[in-house]
Amino acid sequence: MLNLSLVLRVQSSRHVTSYATAASTRLKPQNSKVREKPRKKQPEENPLVSCRRTQFNLTQHERPDAKFGSLALASSGWLHHKSKGDYFILNASVGAEELQREMQSVEEFLETSSIKVHPQLLENLQGELGIRQLTGIQVQGLPIVHEGGHCLIAAETGCGKTLTYLLPILDRLLQREAPERRLNTPRALILTPGRELATQIAAVTEKLTQGTDLKVRSLLGGNTKQLMMSPQFEKVDVLVATLGALSKLVTTGIYRMEQVRHLVLDEADTLLDDTFTDKLTYFLRRFPFHLVNKPDAGTQLILASATMPTNTREILHKVIDVDTIREVVSPNLHRLMPHVTQKFLRMSKADRPATLLSLVKQDLTKRRPVILFSNKSATSDYVSIFLNNSGVNCLNLNGDMLMKIRLGRFEQFQNGSCDVLSTTDVGSRGLDTTRARHVINFDFPLHVSDYIHRCGRIGRVGSVDKALVTNLISSRREIDVVQRIEHTARTGGLLPDVNANIRNIINKRIMAEMKAAGVPVPQQAQEEAF
Repeated sequence: MLNLSLVLRVQSSRHVTSYATAASTRLKPQNSKVREKPRKKQPEENPLVSCRRTQFNLTQHERPDAKFGSLALASSGWLHHKSKGDYFILNASVGAEELQREMQSVEEFLETSSIKVHPQLLENLQGELGIRQLTGIQVQGLPIVHEGGHCLIAAETGCGKTLTYLLPILDRLLQREAPERRLNTPRALILTPGRELATQIAAVTEKLTQGTDLKVRSLLGGNTKQLMMSPQFEKVDVLVATLGALSKLVTTGIYRMEQVRHLVLDEADTLLDDTFTDKLTYFLRRFPFHLVNKPDAGTQLILASATMPTNTREILHKVIDVDTIREVVSPNLHRLMPHVTQKFLRMSKADRPATLLSLVKQDLTKRRPVILFSNKSATSDYVSIFLNNSGVNCLNLNGDMLMKIRLGRFEQFQNGSCDVLSTTDVGSRGLDTTRARHVINFDFPLHVSDYIHRCGRIGRVGSVDKALVTNLISSRREIDVVQRIEHTARTGGLLPDVNANIRNIINKRIMAEMKAAGVPVPQQAQEEAF
């Protein structure tokens, strides 16, 4: 019941206050030289979530156990056509400088750690790569990888996973006596899903091995037939390759794998996707993972990724005892990046090109390199052509491009020849885009794992400038993903449904639709979508 006495007391106090204020105003002399000092405004707390409709602003996280659908979201009404023009912003809550302070110097790590790094590697690490600080995942993972056992490195994008496995492997290769050298027979193998990533890892490895006897080679796809017709035979210690190209050359006997003692699956989530699973498991069966405790006989398996398929155990148990894999997991895995501002703009599809052009021109004015993501190669082509026709120099990179055209595109963006890159998810996996300051999702990703990787192109280790992600939201499926991301931002929890096996997700959705329509599902399809 309403407490009338309380209401009356509040109303009377308001009247008294107003009367006292008015009286003091009348009694104040007009020519008085005494002036009150202006009160300093209390600094407003920077909201975690800023919205066009301010009633949805958030200054502190909601209860973490809140179920999806129980919280008021700024994007909850975005399915209505009148919501166009609405937006919300996830503000950066941590500065890049604060992240830098959490790192540990190389000297301090070596003093407190039991591992001894080869002097030449250490010199190249600080001289050639300019790395003098180690991230948390590197401090945690370097000793474990150096021990020689199977390892899974799962950490957020841009935190230095490549160096976490590369430095210990190279150190062990230098410490161990090389067996009888055979041509095209590597001792360490790094598999990647993309050519640009393979080129990047090979370049980093070459810088680390300068002044040593280790030979580094990269093997890319696109010219496999030529290599099969006229193969090259040379000494190689570390081979960085794409799965498709290497599997063909191993089958034909051009490359031999019996001396491989370290095998890395970089961007393991993509390699473990159903698109690669059959080819990968067949290829992995040739390695003696069960003899890993015998340094001169077994092979160490290392997986590195920012997201992992939910059926990872089911895939790996075909080739390895999964219980022998040690996990090195970052506390920030599957979380929104706290040091990157993320904007979500609701608009119609027809408004996206003009909005994109305006945003890109603003970035070029501020000399801020930008990456534009699309879901399909055709859309990436359109974005590149549209911007170039509008007077903006834009590079295009996608998986449907010919090898000759695609080669070197990313390097042009990386070395500053061009500040605008239009790409698909080919450019979102593992590539070192330290130059980039802005990511624009022209097409919003339909899977949370893809969103994580796209955001990871900015705010990387070594970049202290402010970073921004802008998302253009138009379709119903995009809004469904956005609402789950906003819910996570408001609760401060883990991102939901981070399953990197996109092919398996699609197969399950097709099976569900077939069952709903009464269409019998083939037994083979049920087995594939486990």
